[in-house]
Amino acid sequence: MPTAAVLLLHGGRAEGPEPPPALNLPALRMRPFAGAVTRAVRGRGVLVAEVRYRHRGWNGARADAARDAEVALGRLRELAGPVPVVLLGHSMGGRAALRAAGDPAVRGVVALAPWCPTDEPVDHLGGRRLYLLHDETDRVTSARQSWEFVRRAREAGADAAGIPMPTGGHAMLRGADLWHRRAAELTAALLSHG
Repeated sequence: MPTAAVLLLHGGRAEGPEPPPALNLPALRMRPFAGAVTRAVRGRGVLVAEVRYRHRGWNGARADAARDAEVALGRLRELAGPVPVVLLGHSMGGRAALRAAGDPAVRGVVALAPWCPTDEPVDHLGGRRLYLLHDETDRVTSARQSWEFVRRAREAGADAAGIPMPTGGHAMLRGADLWHRRAAELTAALLSHG
């Protein structure tokens, strides 16, 4: 039985009700992160898994990706019991992770170039540790909105930090090793310190 778990949440679209395609590039982009996290927590009994979305997009008020994250947390609880969980998400997956972070099992979130609209709720984040990593040259999601989310989350009682990344844009391809290493270190630290 695992002693803890990390759930990875890949990016997606604002709108996209159809199921994700068989060749899902956003999901493939998370594979190196899964590998880096697996290496960082080796020997600690940590399950590393990815959330499977039923739909390709967030889809407005339906917040499909966040609902899928909540379903995954429930399935994890059924399989492994009440283990501590860290959510690691990119873009839409970062938004889904932050939205699902109110679950009692969630110890913290590492959000990579997350999509943080100005009206994204924060009241459920009290007592959670959050790390938002963003390259300020990202043209898909806004680093400024990430830093504003961090400020609002702190006001709601979260231990939140915004971490500017020197390169990588939205896809995190330039400087990818730094993104992988930083995400894995922060994830491992969240599992260690609680």
